[in-house]
Amino acid sequence: MPQISIILPTFNVEKYIKKALDSCINQSLKDIEIIVVDDLGSDNSINIAKEEALKDKRIKIIHNEKNLGTFASRNVGVLNSSSAYIMFLDPDDTLALNACELALKEIKDFDLICFDALVHRVNTKQFYRFKQNENFNQSEFLNFLLQQRHFCWSVWAKLFKKDMIFKVFQKINPYEKLSYSEDMFFCYMYFMQCEKIRICKELVYYYEFNENGRYESKKFLYQNYLDKQKSFKFIKEFSLEFKNDIFHKNLFEILEKELNDLKNRLDRIV
Repeated sequence: MPQISIILPTFNVEKYIKKALDSCINQSLKDIEIIVVDDLGSDNSINIAKEEALKDKRIKIIHNEKNLGTFASRNVGVLNSSSAYIMFLDPDDTLALNACELALKEIKDFDLICFDALVHRVNTKQFYRFKQNENFNQSEFLNFLLQQRHFCWSVWAKLFKKDMIFKVFQKINPYEKLSYSEDMFFCYMYFMQCEKIRICKELVYYYEFNENGRYESKKFLYQNYLDKQKSFKFIKEFSLEFKNDIFHKNLFEILEKELNDLKNRLDRIV
């Protein structure tokens, strides 16, 4: 049985997927599986993945019966995984070649490991630098989150326990169609199951911002707004099950501001 499953939800990323897969194939930890979830794009992404799968039996390709979006496609990957631990990789990003080895070394009795990342936008490269390795209980971690940049709410640069993801699936519809703000909803539900969390300053994830300007398109901004609105609604509903009212009050203020900012951007587009 592989020790870690890396899951790549795949839709129209033919320019990038080979590089993403190479970063998985060449991991220093060899005992892994690489799950590509085909969300029925229109380009050559899956054919490229199939070519790589012929050369490396650790690559498994799952074909959705219909387009499900990023959230559900990731969850399909989890449901088809064989490992006790899960990492997510967007197929236009890459992993450091020691990412899995480091993650397995650090997980021990923690429920979640969060690593550092580098975000590469068109004109900038920005490290989201953790200053030091730290251990938290849930309450401490939630307070820590409120002070951090957004990527702490992303599924990438983390190692999850599959049995705890299944606990999340007992509370939500894993096939919910979400392609924006899906990370925050998933992470929120997972964080609320955690008792012990470790932050590691090692950089293991390279995020490429390849939106090609579509966030300025009214169509995509509107879908982003609808998905963010849906995710926020779900989080509010599930917050009633969890304690820590101060955290939720602050979180809701942040989410309300994000929604209002996005609505204002939409209103400015003719």
